[in-house]
Amino acid sequence: MNLEEIKTIDRVVEVLDNIILETEINKSPLGYFAVLYRKVTIKVKEGIATNFFDDGPRMEILDVVFAKRYIEAYYAYQKNESVTTSWLKTFELSTKYWPIVLQHLLMGMNAHINLDLGIAAAEISRGRNIEDLKNDFSKINEVLSDLVNEVQNDLAEIWPALKVILKFAGKVDDFLVDFNMKTARDGAWKFAKSIADLQGDEWQSQIAIRDQKVAVKSRIITNAGFIARIIQVVIRIGERGTVAEKIEKMK
Repeated sequence: MNLEEIKTIDRVVEVLDNIILETEINKSPLGYFAVLYRKVTIKVKEGIATNFFDDGPRMEILDVVFAKRYIEAYYAYQKNESVTTSWLKTFELSTKYWPIVLQHLLMGMNAHINLDLGIAAAEISRGRNIEDLKNDFSKINEVLSDLVNEVQNDLAEIWPALKVILKFAGKVDDFLVDFNMKTARDGAWKFAKSIADLQGDEWQSQIAIRDQKVAVKSRIITNAGFIARIIQVVIRIGERGTVAEKIEKMK
C-alpha cells in the first residue's frame, strides 16, 4: 500500500472498501472496525459537503492524515512489520475466538481515537495555532458519538438479545460511550496540544509514551471482571453467523 497515493477522503473510502473485502475473504474480525470506520469517514465527507465543519478543506486533510495511521498499521501488520503497541493488541485480538464484536470495535476505537487522533491533529497544526482546530476537533467527535446508536443497531442485527443483556448488566450506552467518547475526546485533545510544537526525537518519544498508556487502557476491554466475562461468553455464543456474515450485516 502506497500511503502517498491517499490524498482525499474518496481515496480513503476506496482503501477501506478493499480492507473490508479482504477481511471478508479471510474471515478476519478486523473487518468489524473497518466497517465502522468507513461509516465514520462517510459521515465526515457528508459534513464537509454540508458545511458542518468550520474549515472543510482542513477537515479533509485531518481525516486523511487520521485514516492513514490506521491504514498504515493494518497493512504493516499483514506484512508482520512493526506497529504501535496499541494497534498490535487490537490486531492480535482478531486471532482469538472468544472476543465479541463489541470488544473488537472498542479495541480499534481505543487505538485510533486515544492515540492516532491526537497525533493527526497535532501534525496538521504544525506552524499554526492548534487552538484554531478545537471547534472542528470537537465536531469530528460529535460524528463519532452519533455513530454509537448505529453501532448498537448493527450489533442487534447480529444478535437481538445483545441490548437486553448489556442493559441488564449496566446499560449498553454507558458501556460504549463512557469508555471512549468523552474521555477519549478530552484526552486526545490534551495530547495533541502537548505535542503540537515538538519535533524529531522528542515528538517520537512522547508518542511512544502515549502509545504505552493507551495499550494499557485496552485491558479495560480485554480483561473485564468475572461477571462481565460470563456475560461476554453468553453474548459470543449467541452471536449469529460467520465473521463474513457479521461484516455484511454491519455494512
